[in-house]
Amino acid sequence: MENTPKNIRLVLAVLAVAVGLFMVAVAPFIIQTSLERVISALLVVSAEKPAYASGILLFSYAFPLYRGLIFIGGIALLLLAKSIADGREWAFAPALLASAFPSAGGMFMFMPYVSFVDGFPLPLVVSFVGLAFFWSLILLRKVDKWLKWGQFLALTFSGMLTTHAFIVGTGNLRTLLTRPDKPLYDGLGWWVLAWSQPIQWICVILLFVAIYLLASRKIWGWRLALLSVVSLVAIDVPMQIIRLVIAHSTSWDYSYGLPVIIGLLFVLLFPRFKQALTEESA
Repeated sequence: MENTPKNIRLVLAVLAVAVGLFMVAVAPFIIQTSLERVISALLVVSAEKPAYASGILLFSYAFPLYRGLIFIGGIALLLLAKSIADGREWAFAPALLASAFPSAGGMFMFMPYVSFVDGFPLPLVVSFVGLAFFWSLILLRKVDKWLKWGQFLALTFSGMLTTHAFIVGTGNLRTLLTRPDKPLYDGLGWWVLAWSQPIQWICVILLFVAIYLLASRKIWGWRLALLSVVSLVAIDVPMQIIRLVIAHSTSWDYSYGLPVIIGLLFVLLFPRFKQALTEESA
C-alpha cells in the first residue's frame, strides 16, 4: 500500500468509510426487507409444496448471520480507513476480507430472493457495493502486475466459491430437513446429501480464511484455497453423478461451480501466479 500514490490511497480510504457506513447503517435494513419478502413468499409456496417449508427456518438464520458478518465488516472498514490512507500494508488483508462479506453474502441472499420474489433483487445492491470496494482495493494498488491480477482472480474466485458452497450446503440441509423417512436416510441419494452438506459449509469457512491469508501473501492462504477447491471437486462431481443417476434428480446445482473451481485451480497452480501469491511480504 505504501507504494500506491497518496491520492489513490485517499480515494480508497474514502471508499472504505462510505462502504463501511453502508454496511453498518443501510445493508441491515436491505437484508431485513429481503428476508421478510423471501419468508412471505415461502409461506405461500410451502402451503402447496411442504418441502420448501424448511427454507423458512434456514433463511431466518442464514440472512441474519450474514447481516452480522457484514455489520462487523463495516465497523472494520471504518477503523481501517486511516491506515489505508497512511499506506499501511497490513490493512490490505483485513479490509479485503471485510468487503468480501457483503460481496459473497449479498450474492447468497440474491439466489432465494430471485427464486421466490418478483421485482428488483435487493440483495444485489449489498453485493455490488461490497464488490466495488473489493475490486477497487485490489486493482488500484500499485503492485507487480502478476500479484495484482493473481490476487484479483484468486480472491474473486474464492469469494464466488464461498457463495456457491454456502448455497449448495444450505440447499442440502433444506432438503434433508424435509426428507420423507426422517430421521432415517433412505438410500444413497440421501446419504450423499448428508455427506455433502457439512463439507460445503466447512469449505466456506476455509475459503474466507484463505482470502485473508492470500491477501497477506501467506503460503497457508494458497494451501487453504487449494484444500478447499480440491475438496469441493471431490464432493461435487460424484454428488452430481449420484444425484442424476441414482436419485433421479433433475438438478445440476453441483456442476454450476465447476467453471469457478477450474479458474481458481488454474490461478493457484500457474507458476507465475503461485509465486506472486505466496511470496510473503515483510
